[in-house]
Amino acid sequence: MPSFDIVSKIDMPSVQNALDGVKKEISTRYDFKGSKCEVEQQDDKIIIKADDELKRKQVEELIVTHLTRKKVDTGALEFEKPETASGNTIRQSVLIKQGIDRETAQKIIKTIKSSKIKLQSSIQGDEVRVSGKKRDDLQSAIKLIKDLNLKHPLQYENFRD
Repeated sequence: MPSFDIVSKIDMPSVQNALDGVKKEISTRYDFKGSKCEVEQQDDKIIIKADDELKRKQVEELIVTHLTRKKVDTGALEFEKPETASGNTIRQSVLIKQGIDRETAQKIIKTIKSSKIKLQSSIQGDEVRVSGKKRDDLQSAIKLIKDLNLKHPLQYENFRD
């Protein structure tokens, strides 16, 4: 029986390469000279440290630009509220979301069931498996899910006959 998996994965080496590019640009740009701006990655989190709100916003834009260049979907980034840190600096955490959360998975399954296409879908950890008898039904399910315009970046893999 044909099936495929709906997943949400981010290429972490590409994220690291993009952050290396951001660090290099911060060290060479004239408007960052003498500032204490830095970017570091801790597991699935990016920490931005900046002198003031303007520089924090510039670093945020640099991160988005460099990730886009590396073809990483920036919809997986969740910018948290900036907070004040020691020495009159600003710190901001950026979460890198991986895997499909329960609400999104349930929304996908509900959409597939309400479409009246003869498919079975199930949540398996942080991914959703969709299976059916016809390959065309599976392809129409992919189109249906893409039309949902979810903010979460999704990939469709393990398409089996």
